[in-house]
Amino acid sequence: MKYISLRSSLLFSLLVMGACQSQKPSSETTITSEVTAANPIYKSDAYAIYPDSVVQGEHVARILSPTEITSNYKSPVNLFMSPGVTFKFAINGRDNEMVPGTDHFFNCIPADGACVTPVITFGKQMKDDAEVPKDVYLAPNSKMTVRLNMSPVLDAFKKQGFYTTPTGDKIYKEDFKGVYIAGGTDPLSWDFDNLGGKKEAELTDPDSDGIYEISLLMNENRDEKMTAQQWTMSHNTSAFPQYLSDYPVANALYNLALEEMINAVEPDSTLRTGKEWAGVWTRDISYSIILSMAQVQPKVSMYSLMRKVKDGRIVQDTGTGGAYPVSTDRVIWAVAAWEVYKTTGDEKWLRETYAIVKKSLLDDQKNALNLETGMMRGESSFLDWREQTYPRWMQPADIFESENLGTNAAHYQANIVAAQMADLLNDKESAALFRKVAEGIKEGINKQLWQEDKGYYAQYLYGRNYKILSPRAEALGEALTVIFDIADDARSKTIVASTPVTDFGIPNIYPQIPGIPPYHNNATWPFVQSYWSLAAADAGNEKALTESISAIYRPAALFLTNKENFVSTSGDYAGTQVNSSNMLWSLAGSLSMVYKVYFGMDFKANEIELKPFVPKAFAGTHKLTNYSYRKAVLDLEVSGHGNQIKSITMDSKPMDKPVIPGNLTGKHTIKIELANNEVGGELNHTEGYTSPDTPNVTYSSGKLSWPAVDGAVAYQVMKNGKLLERTISTTLNVNPGTYAEYMVLAEDKNGVTSFGSEPLAIVADKYKLVYELEKSAPKATQPYRDFSGSGFVEISKQKNKEVKVTITVPEDGVYAVDFRYSNGNGPINTSNKAAIRTLKQNGTFAGTVVLPQRGTDEWNNWGFTNSVEVPLKKGKQTISLTFEPHNENMNGDVNQAMLDYMRVVKIR
Repeated sequence: MKYISLRSSLLFSLLVMGACQSQKPSSETTITSEVTAANPIYKSDAYAIYPDSVVQGEHVARILSPTEITSNYKSPVNLFMSPGVTFKFAINGRDNEMVPGTDHFFNCIPADGACVTPVITFGKQMKDDAEVPKDVYLAPNSKMTVRLNMSPVLDAFKKQGFYTTPTGDKIYKEDFKGVYIAGGTDPLSWDFDNLGGKKEAELTDPDSDGIYEISLLMNENRDEKMTAQQWTMSHNTSAFPQYLSDYPVANALYNLALEEMINAVEPDSTLRTGKEWAGVWTRDISYSIILSMAQVQPKVSMYSLMRKVKDGRIVQDTGTGGAYPVSTDRVIWAVAAWEVYKTTGDEKWLRETYAIVKKSLLDDQKNALNLETGMMRGESSFLDWREQTYPRWMQPADIFESENLGTNAAHYQANIVAAQMADLLNDKESAALFRKVAEGIKEGINKQLWQEDKGYYAQYLYGRNYKILSPRAEALGEALTVIFDIADDARSKTIVASTPVTDFGIPNIYPQIPGIPPYHNNATWPFVQSYWSLAAADAGNEKALTESISAIYRPAALFLTNKENFVSTSGDYAGTQVNSSNMLWSLAGSLSMVYKVYFGMDFKANEIELKPFVPKAFAGTHKLTNYSYRKAVLDLEVSGHGNQIKSITMDSKPMDKPVIPGNLTGKHTIKIELANNEVGGELNHTEGYTSPDTPNVTYSSGKLSWPAVDGAVAYQVMKNGKLLERTISTTLNVNPGTYAEYMVLAEDKNGVTSFGSEPLAIVADKYKLVYELEKSAPKATQPYRDFSGSGFVEISKQKNKEVKVTITVPEDGVYAVDFRYSNGNGPINTSNKAAIRTLKQNGTFAGTVVLPQRGTDEWNNWGFTNSVEVPLKKGKQTISLTFEPHNENMNGDVNQAMLDYMRVVKIR
């Protein structure tokens, strides 16, 4: 069979469905007709939630009891995969074969189960222009052989000892570690950060003829694309709160989450991140603890949080470029620690965690705070696979310089938490400082990132010396601005009503990035969906809340586990780059729907305020028994629907207000009757959408040029962060003079824009000063190459802890100071050895310079740090780069880089 047509795909699906049904008792074979006759809780064109079942096309999950669910779900991902394969090659695993956005394309239509590409020459694009009918798909388990002519590289090695790639990488013969393939079709991945050394992606040349090959099993029909057919509870969960409602689907999924929570506790009493992810991870446990783990697993939450502390600071354990301070979202730990205190009232815990939070936040104020915007720098919170949410040109130093919505929301709340901790511990001076920083972040978010025309915040500010706005919606960040009261009430309502949601839930970002397979891009994460539910409840949007809860219940019921993520456009878990079952923050989010939505538990320092919100679709009785709060055990019951309380009693006596005091002891029964009020609300339900690709802009002889971008009808040219011109041309004449930084965005027919191109700085030579650092500090002895001048300087915790340079400034102005450097202490995506230094002008603090990792042992791989803007007066100045106590990275021992030269460029 050469390919799968649409007709044969549908036939295969029907056969699978028939096989699944034939194995069931006869009473269950008519499940589809039975459930569709019932009144749905929620129904859309994509799926429906019924009181006792979930239906998505031919896939059905049925609730047999509060402890048993069956499902016939099978991933359709193998049936409708395009035969078009987009890919490129990567020397040493880096994206260096062709400029970003230029890829090879091949239609794999197998003959006898296999297809072979023509011989492709490294660096020359191959594009298969053959037309393929729309109903032709790539057959499962097709073998594709890719052939690559490496002679341009090998010949250059022989002639000159190195090869210069089209992206400007200089690869020395002795540094050549292999050539790899990246792409967008399973099993290929665009994850260049993880590509080097990945044997299953490496091409080989066993006969040494210069033609490298790799054979790939495309569209593999793996067992994990089939979920379990039945879940039956096997753990005793009686020690935890018990939930019962009029909705079997809610009851069973609550119990599923409880059981998976038990599975997630390791033998050492810490929280495991997921079935596939062993160990404790700072952001994963923190977001999970905030959602619900602080309530039901306070001791385990404490142990887990303390596991992520080193030298009295919160650990940043994941992120780009050696992590901290490229990534700074570790601060969400503070919010989780505070949540644990609010649930337990443990004063020892308060004192212990306050010291850790204080020390960490003070470091962040020096390393990551942008005094001009008031916001914190750093990578998107949890969206830390850079190709998935950033333009490909952005290096770790660029990501450090960006100012992201979700990360800043986390920083805001961490500072508010620190202030509240300080109040309780009578540290008035620190409380005032943390509130000041928090207010600055809040003001920055509302001033810099709010988009009045869209009704929600932008994703981040990015660029180099002049930043522009990425207008994409970022789901977690949008939700946190509502939950943390960064947005006022009116704006909160607008955010929930306006942020785009699609058929299967809210995507992490919207619109999607072209050419990037689902993981963060084009994906929905149930834990983010849970925060979106909390935001919808806070904003009083019943329509959004009902749909969001349904988007949490659908995958858990059909997949019979709380998955890490799924594809936004299909709702399928099998199409993402990485996934896990029994995912901690997903199950924590499911539990939070009961505790923080239906029962509306809002924890304060010494009380719980009850703000229940039961959407009309879930109207009826909801009971929660055996719920422990400090020294009290509570049985709670909510009846009716809406978000207004008609009456509330404790032990049959009316309560003055819906507040449970923290000093309550003993067992009590609380009953709430809701007012059955109509809440209403709107939401922006839309189709999946992909933005245009990012232009690749070059400059020559007074002209900017870029190739046409598919789907673009116009281009926006930005100069120094402002729109200079909108044009249909692919060129623009510019004149070098005073500093100008250009970025170009492609715009499609609907006005949706691409990411901005890599900033191009054009400036007359008289405004640029370059200082070779080996003239100001001892020359390093390592045998590294590609430096300028006569050498380079090593900086570490032992060597050159201060590098001081005397410069002569030709005129007053604001100058951007940065450094050409290398850091081969680790890969770009893991480890913890980003070097950090403080820049001083005449002995006064000017800013932080970050020298992120650029590749394991890749000391010949030079790049530029972030730049620090420094106001300078005409004449002699002293610029110094120093190692200060707050410049400690997460490694603690290795804080090293090589410095080539320093640039001082007048930017205004």
